[in-house]
Amino acid sequence: MIQKRPALFLDRDGVLNVDRGYVSRIEDFEWVDGAIECVINFKKRGWYVFVVTNQSGIARGLYTEADMQALHAHMIEDLAKAGTAIDQFYFAPWHEEGEVVRYRRKSIDRKPGPGMLLQAMADHPVNREQSFLIGDKETDIAAGHAAGVGAFLFRGGNLANFAEWALASFEDGMR
Repeated sequence: MIQKRPALFLDRDGVLNVDRGYVSRIEDFEWVDGAIECVINFKKRGWYVFVVTNQSGIARGLYTEADMQALHAHMIEDLAKAGTAIDQFYFAPWHEEGEVVRYRRKSIDRKPGPGMLLQAMADHPVNREQSFLIGDKETDIAAGHAAGVGAFLFRGGNLANFAEWALASFEDGMR
């Protein structure tokens, strides 16, 4: 039988990287303090670490999926240099009012919908009850709750420290 593992779901802009509004270029990318350390800490525990990110800038025509993938490749490279990795990136390029027709639609994947989290749990043997999300917006928190995982609102600071606090709080709540 496959062993289920807990997962840490992380929003991207405002949690892993400084949110400068529609970050799509490597030169605009800056890790949040403690972000890489956070990934290292949870991977060492044997957790999955997933990124779940709304990317409406694609639907809005501000950048392309290829631009986003290049930025994610940069993040993967930085994490590899630190000896760690994200298990998978999930993104929702959709927006109901998008300029790009291909992406103009409502989707359960777009937070506050739980689609990206549910897909990650379908793709990997995740222990839902031991998993939680860290996001910087109420829509992130709503997506976590809708997917049946814990959720914590990050308002800045050191992500590694916040994630350790969130883990301790989450475990206390499970007892």
